Amino acid sequence: MKKLFAGLAIGLGVVGVFVLLLPQILHTLGMHPEYTGPSFDLPGKRALVITTSHDVLAAPGETEGPPTGVVASEMTHPYYVFLDGGMQVDVASIDGGKIPVAPNSLSRTSSTPETRRFQKDSIFQAKVENSIKIDDLDFGDYDIIFLAGGWGAAYDLGYSPVLAEKISSAYYAEGKPVIGGVCHGVLGLIKAKDRDGNLLIAGRRMTGVSDKQIQELNIEITPQHPETELRKAGARYESRSAFRDVFATHTVVDEERRFVTGQNQNSSSETAHQMMQVLAERPAT
Repeated sequence: MKKLFAGLAIGLGVVGVFVLLLPQILHTLGMHPEYTGPSFDLPGKRALVITTSHDVLAAPGETEGPPTGVVASEMTHPYYVFLDGGMQVDVASIDGGKIPVAPNSLSRTSSTPETRRFQKDSIFQAKVENSIKIDDLDFGDYDIIFLAGGWGAAYDLGYSPVLAEKISSAYYAEGKPVIGGVCHGVLGLIKAKDRDGNLLIAGRRMTGVSDKQIQELNIEITPQHPETELRKAGARYESRSAFRDVFATHTVVDEERRFVTGQNQNSSSETAHQMMQVLAERPAT
């Protein structure tokens, strides 16, 4: 009996250590890598972070399923990159009001310094609780427009005529805002059009979450998948792969330097920094 209890104690100890070390193990494998490139200060510039308003992970037409929304890191990482770079940052969503945040993206295994900072930041929390409806904004007032992802974005960003129209208008705005996003957030770009009625992203290098990652996570019930939709819209899709794509990352700046896209949640910080770099390197006017 003593040997049995000793064995159980050892087993529980091993499990406990594994659980304790799991976040670091995932980070070592490639989850949420630190950004090691240059940083920029852009005081007086304005950034807009846009998220989904959809909160249920279900097949199209169904209303019941696990709670979902924006992936916390895909909203918090760019927010703090922009804020710490001296920018004014607004937070908006498709419907306005409270933004649904995927519960598992705030779990201990998914935690990052930025998500933990958010959980103590009453100002940012108030912006998420009372997000601005995109209808009420002029995107041309911003220097950076960032589309956050998460499973919820598969249900509304690519279907919103308001978002498509505002992205289209922002592209031609006098200030020429840098437009971008990560993961499912890039779905907000697929319906934007140029002045001739052509899809705005056709022919541009872009990335977003890969079909491979979606298949590996076994969440294929969502109505839109970024790789598939970007290709349909004529974008020159590219990505990087890993033994599991959830540990891969890739960021793309298009040739015109107007669009910056990131492959998945791991790309959030780099994508935001790259957007700031594009803005910082523009000739003074």
